[in-house]
Amino acid sequence: MLELKNVHKTFNVGTVNEKVALNGLELKLEDGDFVTVIGGNGAGKSTMLNAIAGVWPIDMGKILIDGKDITRLPEHKRARYIGRVFQDPMMGTAGTMEIEENLALAARRGNARTLKVGITRQEREMYRERLKILGLGLEDRMTSKVGLLSGGQRQAITLLMATLKNPRLLLLDEHTAALDPKTAAKVLELSEKIVQQNQLTTLMITHNMRDAIKYGNRLIMMHEGRIIYDVRGAEKQSLQVSDLLARFEQLSGDGANDRMLLS
Repeated sequence: MLELKNVHKTFNVGTVNEKVALNGLELKLEDGDFVTVIGGNGAGKSTMLNAIAGVWPIDMGKILIDGKDITRLPEHKRARYIGRVFQDPMMGTAGTMEIEENLALAARRGNARTLKVGITRQEREMYRERLKILGLGLEDRMTSKVGLLSGGQRQAITLLMATLKNPRLLLLDEHTAALDPKTAAKVLELSEKIVQQNQLTTLMITHNMRDAIKYGNRLIMMHEGRIIYDVRGAEKQSLQVSDLLARFEQLSGDGANDRMLLS
């Protein structure tokens, strides 16, 4: 479903601030994989997601989705394949627009613009049914401005918008990091429910080791722009946080400072 081949990305080339973000990155996801991604600060996690989404061009390598080479495809053309939820709950929605208007924008992404009536009765009913899945009572507040919602409610709406058209690939970029623990847990449960119901291939970055172990069928650990550990299935589920930290220290060769950053 997703394949990264020898992907390289360096920022500020030739300056004192030169930073190698991705260094020959190799990754292959099968259809339906739910992969959690961990690593210390600067490991290349968000750079990898930005490269996949087309936020900036890579220096070398190939990116394929569903066998199609999208390496040189601009970001707006990749949107038809990719859904994304960012760390900041404010980024995925338009605060001055109503809940149903935000959902309509997501539903029509990639479609040709027309002069038809805004939202049909059939569309409104579909949005209502999708909102019920969240279990937040938002199906009864469809004309409320999104800007009036809490951060958790807003992130749940963003998650729904990102998955409304069943993207080939869902990118979750630390999407619960800005939320309080209770709300973060609720949004993660919703994420897993939506991913499973729609059988979405998913990459989820997290700094929470317990969440990385609990969710998904596969876990990868990044360091200095490469994957240094890849575990799945029963072996992944049997991991402890202490196992991950010990494995990081063993594979990266770094000491206590980076180990603390990871934890």
